[in-house]
Amino acid sequence: MTAEHILLVTPAFHGYYRSIADGFRQLDYTVTSYCYDLYSSATSKLRNKIMLELPQRVGISTHDARSRWDTQRAVDALRSVRPGRVLVIKGDSLGEEFWSELDSMGVPVTLWLYDDLERHRYSFDSLSRLQPVLTYARSEAERLKEVGIDARYVPNAFDPSLAQLPTSWRNELVFVGAKYPNRTEILERLVRDGFPVRAYGRQWSRHPYDRLRTWELRRPSIPGERDIPLAEAYRIQGEGAGAINIHGLQAGLSMRTFEIPGMGGVQFIDRPDVAEFYDPGTEVLFYDSYDELRELAQRALTDVDWTRSIRQRARERSLAHHTFRHRAELVAGMWRHG
Repeated sequence: MTAEHILLVTPAFHGYYRSIADGFRQLDYTVTSYCYDLYSSATSKLRNKIMLELPQRVGISTHDARSRWDTQRAVDALRSVRPGRVLVIKGDSLGEEFWSELDSMGVPVTLWLYDDLERHRYSFDSLSRLQPVLTYARSEAERLKEVGIDARYVPNAFDPSLAQLPTSWRNELVFVGAKYPNRTEILERLVRDGFPVRAYGRQWSRHPYDRLRTWELRRPSIPGERDIPLAEAYRIQGEGAGAINIHGLQAGLSMRTFEIPGMGGVQFIDRPDVAEFYDPGTEVLFYDSYDELRELAQRALTDVDWTRSIRQRARERSLAHHTFRHRAELVAGMWRHG
């Protein structure tokens, strides 16, 4: 039997689409990925900065311009690939022409949201047209069901093929991610209390280029590094004496929740609902206050036998239950059985 051909229409965001695509390929699907917001050439990057990002910085909406640009290229991809099924990740910058083209082609489409509804431009009416909707948060799935939308809960995941498991550890606490006020506060307190902390990402970096492209000249008093590829983020979080997972105001658990334990890392996490996936205390370390985080961090920096056990159990749990193949199996089962 010929394998079904999936067109994955996705943002380029950190390359997560590659892991999603590989998860389906492991189930013998043929997958073509199209990144609707990938501006890979120097010309397109410059156009994005001048025509879209700069006006946004001064309060001018560029959504319509971005939507027209993304939509036409996505429609071209649909017509070129002629897939048997379309899986759209996020996709809220894609305009009516794209969705109408899908309707006219008669291709089954599934929408997958790995961020909160409030961070998307969809209305309940538009989502009802795109059923079923996959979401990374159980509470969001329940919310959509309450308004009559067929929504399925598909948590985030880990890609074991992305990076080699670390063979040594560093006596340092690490954070990889964007700079939010709650994250800055916690990391600065750790630094003031004498903990070895390092944060990764353009908003922490003191490099002149990063200051310019983030439109921020000041940086917090935290040792910072530049952006790193996702595979490097995997490795660094596994190598650290502890990797800190500080959530913002979001409904679901972040990708880091699965990446850190997947790489045999010691995860400090601020969400009690992590217990749905990992055992707090033996596979991940939950903290409910800064004082608890400080105590856990101190022990992680000094008790290697304790952290070795956590690393091993976290890795085993991730490989057994929380890879992108496991999530692809959930979605494929939904496609088969409804």
